[in-house]
Formats: sequence, C-alpha cells, structure tokens
Amino acid sequence: QVTLRAGVELDAHQVNQYMLILRAACPGEDEVEGRLFVRVTTGQVLRCDTPFASADGDVVQVLADVAPRTPLYAVLPQPLGGLTEFPSPSFLQFRLRNHNTPLTLTRRGLVLAPDNGFDPSKDTQTFRLEIEVMDRHGHNCSGAVRVEVLPSRRPRVTFPEPHWAVTVTEGIGPWEVVTQVHARGDNVRYAILAPVAPALFTIDEVTGEIRSTRRLEVIRAQLRIRAYNALHPDDHATATVNVTVQGTDRQAPRCVPAIFVSQVPETVSPGSTLVTLRCTDSTSTDGCLHYTLEGPPSSVSHFCMEGPRLKVNTTLDYDSEAVAALGFQFTATIVVTVGGQPLQSTRVPVLVTVTPVNEFRPACPNGATFTVPETAAFGSVVGRVAGTDRDYPPDSLEYSVEGRSGPAQPFSIDRRTGEIRVVGPLGSQQQKSYRLVVRLTDTHNDLDPRKRQSRLCDVSVHLQAVPDQLPVCIPEVQELRITAGSPGSRQPVTRLVCRSSPDSAVLTYTFVGGNEDGRFRLEGNTLVYLPNDRAEPRTFVLLVEVWGGSGARRHRSGSTVALVVHVTPWSTPVPPSTTTQHTTLQKEPLVVTQTEAVWHPPAWFVAVLTISGALLLATLGCTARNLLCGALPLPSSFCSSWDAVEHSGGREEQGHPHASTPVSACQRRWVPFQGGRKSPVALSSHSSLSSTQGQFDGRAQDPRTGRDYLFNSVTGARRWI
Repeated sequence: QVTLRAGVELDAHQVNQYMLILRAACPGEDEVEGRLFVRVTTGQVLRCDTPFASADGDVVQVLADVAPRTPLYAVLPQPLGGLTEFPSPSFLQFRLRNHNTPLTLTRRGLVLAPDNGFDPSKDTQTFRLEIEVMDRHGHNCSGAVRVEVLPSRRPRVTFPEPHWAVTVTEGIGPWEVVTQVHARGDNVRYAILAPVAPALFTIDEVTGEIRSTRRLEVIRAQLRIRAYNALHPDDHATATVNVTVQGTDRQAPRCVPAIFVSQVPETVSPGSTLVTLRCTDSTSTDGCLHYTLEGPPSSVSHFCMEGPRLKVNTTLDYDSEAVAALGFQFTATIVVTVGGQPLQSTRVPVLVTVTPVNEFRPACPNGATFTVPETAAFGSVVGRVAGTDRDYPPDSLEYSVEGRSGPAQPFSIDRRTGEIRVVGPLGSQQQKSYRLVVRLTDTHNDLDPRKRQSRLCDVSVHLQAVPDQLPVCIPEVQELRITAGSPGSRQPVTRLVCRSSPDSAVLTYTFVGGNEDGRFRLEGNTLVYLPNDRAEPRTFVLLVEVWGGSGARRHRSGSTVALVVHVTPWSTPVPPSTTTQHTTLQKEPLVVTQTEAVWHPPAWFVAVLTISGALLLATLGCTARNLLCGALPLPSSFCSSWDAVEHSGGREEQGHPHASTPVSACQRRWVPFQGGRKSPVALSSHSSLSSTQGQFDGRAQDPRTGRDYLFNSVTGARRWI
C-alpha cells in the first residue's frame, strides 16, 4: 500500500507526475523491480494550516491551573483550491487518531482541557494529538498538536496550621464569634465540610469567622474547614478545628426573643415600649436578673431599659442628618446578667429601623416675584420657584401650574426643578403682570407612596417694558429757501427721511413748535406750505417730532427735526401792454438772477492800479474843467426828450427794484427780463411821476434797500419813488 507522507502538499503546477521505483523480493526468489507513475491533476483539495500540518505539529503552552474544559486550540483548514472562503466547520469532520490523552476534541475542531483539569502538582506535562480533517466531498488533511502544560505561577491555597483547638464557655448566644480561621492564597473562600448535622456552627465564607447558630451547651465538636480558590475550586486545602464548650457553676439566663428586629415609624412617642424580654435562669429567680443596654452612643442614647422592657428614650427623627448618617438604623445589645456576674450573662442583639412619615406640608418661597422683558423669546427662563419641605429627603418636590398654558398664562414650569419658562407671546400693552398658581407636592417622604401633601403658592411675573429705538432722521437740521406761490395753493417744501428699528414700524410726524399760524402742514413725511397774500419775506423755524411704534406709546420721547424755512413773497410779471382793459393774468413769478463775479488780484497789481487810476482821474478832471469853462449851457429840451420817449413807449419797470443809488433825471438802466432779452427802460425823475400817478393804487417799501415804490394791484406794475 502506497500512502502520501504526512505534511506533504502536492502542486500540479510545479510537478504533475511522479515516477516511483518499487522493488519486491520473496524468500528464495530474485528481486523484482517495477515502476509506478502517479499523475497529479489540478482540483479542489483540503489543506490544513502549515504549523498544524508539519511533521512536528503545532505547539500550545498552557498553565496547569487552567479551568476544566477550557478551549486550548482550534484546527483551522485553509481555503479549498483557489477559493477565497474557508470551509465551514459544520461541513468538516474532525477525528482523533490517538486516544491515549486526557484532552478532548469537539466536532468543531476545538481542543479542550480535561474535564477535571490538569494536575497542578506535577511538573511540565506534554500531550500529543494527531487529528484528521475531512470534508463532505472526501477531501482530507491531517496534522498534529502538542500541548505543553506548564506549572502554575500563582500561590496555592494552604493553611499555616492544619490543626488547632478552641475552648469557649457555655452560654454563648446565637451568632456570636467562636473563632476565626485563616488560609494563604488568592481569592480564598471558606466552607464547613463536617459535621453537616446538627449545624451548631456557621462560617463566613470571606472572613473565615466561625459563629454559633444557637446557644451553646457543654459539648465537644470537630469541624473540618475547607479553604479554596474561588476562581479555581480545585485549588483547595483542609484544616481541622476542635471546639470545646466548658460548663460553669450556674447557667446564664435564657431570653425570648433571643434577637429583636423591628421597624418603627419616626412618629413613635418617647416612652413607648418596643419589646419586653422574658428571661429565666436555672434557679428561676427572676428578681436577680439585671438588664443593661450596650452599643454605640449614637444609638443607645435613643433607647432605655426599664426592667425587661426596651423603651424609646428620645424622638426618632427620620428627617435629621444624624439619623440619615446611621442609615436610619439603630443597633444595640441588651445584656442580661444573673447577680451581676459577667460569666452568667446573656446578650440579646437589637436592630431598630426607623421608617419615614410625611409630617410636614411643602412651604412656599418668600417673595416669589419675577420680572421678564416683554420681548423674551420662547423658552426663556423667567425664574425658579424654590419650594422647601422639612421631610427627608429634603426638598423632594414636584411642581405644576394650575390651569392650562395659553394667552392668559403664557408660562410653564419644570416638574423637577421648578424653573418657569416662557411658552407664549408677551405684551405689556395688554397685560402688565401675570399671577401664577403653582402647586408644590412632596414625593418619597412616606413609607406609603400614596400619602402625599401639597400646597398652592402665588407667583407674580411682571413684564418689563422694552423701549423702542428712537427714529433716526438724516439730516436732523435743514435750512430751506422757497418762493411763495399764489394764495390758496398747496406748495410741497421737503420730505423728511427717517427710519426706525424695526424697519416695519410706522412713523408719525407732529409739529411741536414754529407753526403757530398754521402756514405749514405735514402730510406723512412731506412738509407742505400754504401761501397767503402777505408780500413781506419771512423766516420760519419749525420743530417736527418723529414717533415710532403704536399710538399707545406716545408718552415716550421721540426724535426732533429742526427745519429753517425762508419764504420770499410771490410776484406777478408786468402785462405785455398798457391797455384800458383790466385783465388779471395768472403767470408764474418772475425770477431775477444776478451773478456777481469776484476776483482777488495780487497786492502789487492793486497798488499799480490804484496809482494809475489816480493819475487818470486827475487828467480827466483837468480836461473836463477846461472843456466846461469854454462850452455853452445845454438846452432844457435835452432831458425832456427822454421823457417823451418813455411816455410813448408805454412800458413800465417790472420786477423788484434793486438799485441802491438814487436815479438821476437822465439816467438809463438795462433791466433783464425772463426771456433773456434786454430792453432799455428810462427811469424818470420825481417830477415825471406825477403825470402817471393815476396808474398806481398802492405804495410800499422795499425790505432790502429801504426805498419806497408805487405798485398797481391789478397789473402788478411797480415804480420807484
């Protein structure tokens, strides 16, 4: 039979055929030689992991204190052929070829520690497992695992003294400590193996204290104590304890009950009896029994003994910090002695637990008044209602607001903390303050959760008005010049540019000064002038106050704008001809524009011009004097001819007189008209005005020059006087 050697892998891509030479010989015959050709073809094969499939196999090292049936090794086959997935362990079969091992191989290829664990007393141990793996198609592979068990490094559980004896006196009560054992090691726990019955003693598995379960009489008992590692129970040790209970001349009294455990409410009154002991001794002389109370001062001070009766000495206040520090439990011991002899005494443990009683109602805070801006956003914290409760735990309250939240009550309160928050719109115009009724209910203050107390508290929330931002006007001071229109007309002057915050707020404009005669009017932000028939110019100083917001807030200050308006009286131009037909023409006012050019020459030029002018005037004066001395006088008809031209032309001077010097009898001036054309107008003397005085029906004074002039109220013509 020809088999494949263990640990060998065939690869058809490297060697696809092997030639084996076989030699066989029988006794007494010649040797025969033959050849065997093995062809290797590609296909899916099952391959085991390289360390596992090697000749020596894989190696695993574990400690001797490993827990029983702990997984030590897992057989993992490689992918089949060129596949990238591992075959599932459920489709594989694992078989152990050698069975001389305490280790266990599971159906999923796990090597487990022995059921009882390894023997920690031995040195290094070695176990070899030969494992064969086969899939459902018949492909297989094999390998070996060598498990090396190393000695444990942790200390073992041992008793320093495996045997010792204890002697106690009879009369020891239940749960009193008789002795204590101690073992070395990690995570040590204790247990009594024997005797099982009667169970006179018990042991604390952590501390090793041995206590009596009943009152001990004269007896001898042998206890077998086991100490073991809690994480490794197989690591254990055993010790023997001999307990001897010696008798006395007189037995200690026996009391009923031997242990007193009770729950009392905190409202139990001082002087109340909690328990009455019934104690007897061997001589039945109850009058010789003495009762004393021992224990911590913080507990003993609350109780007292009155004969065999245990009574409450002071109030057991559950709501005090001192009682809370004791865990609401008082411990003490009643010592009963016969004739005052300590060896003839009995101890009765006492445990009293105080239960809570809901005694007090919650208390409202003083001055529960809060202030919140009227512009507070949704969810803003208004304040916290800090209620109090004298019951323990202190201030364990629940808060609620009577009534539902809505426009009339836009607030809510946190159930646990008592914080009041805004949950609706606020408006100081509709309501200046709110009154909330908050209910305080105590919790966890009584042994019966249904016994709860509550109190209603009044909370006031005042709204703090937030002033609107004053409107801003640009500019704040304006100086304006206008020419008055015809009487009865409506003349816009300017428009005020103001803005407020928010931009959507409506602005209101009002006169607060300067418009006493009502010549101006405000139409929104537009200033309008109402002309009259007054001819004198006038200056108005107007004060306009700008308000923002609704009319309900007019009591607050606004922004003020100052307007200085110079008004020039209106004028009517001269009609085109002086006819006898009196017709009033509605024309636009004539605007006379005078442009003055200003030139600032240098100083040297002024000096030269002054000297040259002085010389020229002196020369002209001398020349005129010589001419006038030798000339004839002018005829009087020379000046009268100009008057004839003036009357024949029939034109009157128009516009405002603006000459500041007296007009001579023969002086002539060019007056510009609106159309830009210049026309000569002769200004006659006072003597010539008398002939045409019938054409004017009024007289006035120019406010600029102070000169008087005549005017026609029908045609609007004017003439200097």
